[in-house]
Amino acid sequence: MQDCLFCKIVAGEIPSYKVWDDEYAFAFLDIHPCSKGHAVIVPKKHFADLWEMSIEDAALMGASLRAAAGRVQAKLNPDGMNIGLNNGKAAGQAVAHAHWHIIPRWNGDGGGSMHSIIRSGGDVEVKEVAKLFI
Repeated sequence: MQDCLFCKIVAGEIPSYKVWDDEYAFAFLDIHPCSKGHAVIVPKKHFADLWEMSIEDAALMGASLRAAAGRVQAKLNPDGMNIGLNNGKAAGQAVAHAHWHIIPRWNGDGGGSMHSIIRSGGDVEVKEVAKLFI
């Protein structure tokens, strides 16, 4: 996609600091890191979000994500790691190219868990929402 920032990074049109590169995905250091070694991994093929990806593409992405996160773990040896994607504008997705964040974490770094992103469970009890999945 011509105007996609991440497509330009994958194509080498915009410089980046490579963390991982394979046939399917490219990972690079985030220019606005949340922590030391915060990386972003993107599929080399453009998908606006997770829902545009086929099951096969998502599986390939999962394997690349695991490999890239493993490289971050091996190089930095953090105490933990948050790995996730912001899927859609309401979830905070700022670039319309599917991408996952790999955020190394250290004991006492002051950050929170995924549960600290949002705390508005809504007015419906969990057991009522669970009925939607039956």
